[in-house]
Amino acid sequence: MARLAQTPGLTDVQQSILETVREFVDKEIIPHAQRLEHDDVYPADIVAGMREMGLFGLTIPEQYGGLGESLLTYALVVEELSRGWMSISGIVNTHFIVAYLVSQHGSAEQRERLLPRMAAGEVRGAFSMSEPGCGSDVAAIRTKAVPDGGDYVINGQKMWLTNGAYSTVVATLVKTDLGADSVYGNMTTFLLEKAPGFGENELLPGLTIPGKIEKMGYKGVETTEMVLDGVRVPATAILGGSDQAGRGFYQMMDGIEVGRVNVAARACGISVRAFELAIAYAQQRQTFGVPLVKHQAIAFKLAEMATKIEAAHGLMVNAARLKDAGRRNDVEAGMAKLLASEYCAEVVQESFRIHGGYGYSKEYEIERLMREAPFLLIGEGTSEIQKTIISRGLLKEYGVLRER
Repeated sequence: MARLAQTPGLTDVQQSILETVREFVDKEIIPHAQRLEHDDVYPADIVAGMREMGLFGLTIPEQYGGLGESLLTYALVVEELSRGWMSISGIVNTHFIVAYLVSQHGSAEQRERLLPRMAAGEVRGAFSMSEPGCGSDVAAIRTKAVPDGGDYVINGQKMWLTNGAYSTVVATLVKTDLGADSVYGNMTTFLLEKAPGFGENELLPGLTIPGKIEKMGYKGVETTEMVLDGVRVPATAILGGSDQAGRGFYQMMDGIEVGRVNVAARACGISVRAFELAIAYAQQRQTFGVPLVKHQAIAFKLAEMATKIEAAHGLMVNAARLKDAGRRNDVEAGMAKLLASEYCAEVVQESFRIHGGYGYSKEYEIERLMREAPFLLIGEGTSEIQKTIISRGLLKEYGVLRER
C-alpha cells in the first residue's frame, strides 16, 4: 500500500471496503479511463460493477438495504474512485447527496419508498440548485413553484445537473412565495421523479433534459440543463412532505456540506494519481545521463507535491469525521474543499511539468488530469465562496459577527 493519504483509526470493515475499491480501480477503471474519457462514453460496465459492490447504497442505513457506512468511509471511497477517474466519482456523488437528503430530511413515506431502490442502484439521484443566471448566489434562483389545488406547478430552468439524464429522482431547489421575511425562507426542495433519458420526460410531462453540455473535462458522466415548463407535482413531492415547504434552502445547505467533503476527496484522489504518475515518470525518464528524480529540482517538486497531498487529505478526513460526529462542519468542509482543490491544481500542474512535452500528449494520463482538476476549483462553490464561508464562521466563533 502506498505511503501517502493514509487514514489512521479505520475499522476492519472500512479497510476491507477500501481495499476492494482500490483493487476495482486498478483493474476496472484505470486501464479504460483514457479511452472512455476521450470518447466521452458513459462507463456503463464500470457503473454496473459499482452497483454490484453496493456502492450506491454505501451510506444508506441498513434498514433500507444499504451498508450504513459513515461519511468518512464514503469520502475515502470517492478518493479512491477519483484516483482512477474523476467522472466515476461524479456518477455516485449526486446520488449520495440525494440519498443523504432523503435519509436526513425525507418523510417516512419517502424514505421507505426511495431508499431501498436507491441502495440497489435502481433509482439514481441528481441534485439541482444552479440556474443559467446564478451559481453560488442561491438567492437569485428564479425557478418557481406555485400552489394549484393540492399540487404545485413548477416553471423555470436549471443548470449543471450531473447525472441529469441517467437520474430518476432530482432534488430541486425552487422559489415558493410563502410570505417569509427572508428569501431563504421562501425556498422549497422538491423530489422530481422522472424517467431516465434525454428529451421531454414521459413520466413527468413538462420536464425536459435537452442534451449533454460539452465540457473540456469531466467527460463520460453527463452534465445537463433541466427545463421545467408547467411541471405538475403533488405537495407530497416536497422533501420531507408538505409541511416542509420553505425549508428547502436549509436542507440543501446540509447536503452541500457533505458535497464539499466529497469535492475535497475527489481533489485528493486526483492529486494522488498525479503524484503516482510523476514519481514513476521521474524514475524512468533520463536527462543529462541520470534519471529525472536525481535532479534536486525534480526531487523537491515531488516532496512539495506529497506534502500538499497529506495536508489536503488530513483536512478532508477531519471535516468528514466532524459531520459523522453530528457536529456542524461548514467551516471545516470549506477549508478542506478550498485547500484540496487549490493544491490539486498545483500538484497536477507540477506533474504535468515533470512529464515535459509528453504531458501534452493525449497518450499520457496527465493530459486528462490537467483538464479535470480545474473543475474542482468551481464545483460546490468557488474558492472565493469557501473563503467567505470560512471567514464568516470564524468571525461568529470569535464573537465579532453576530447573527442577525
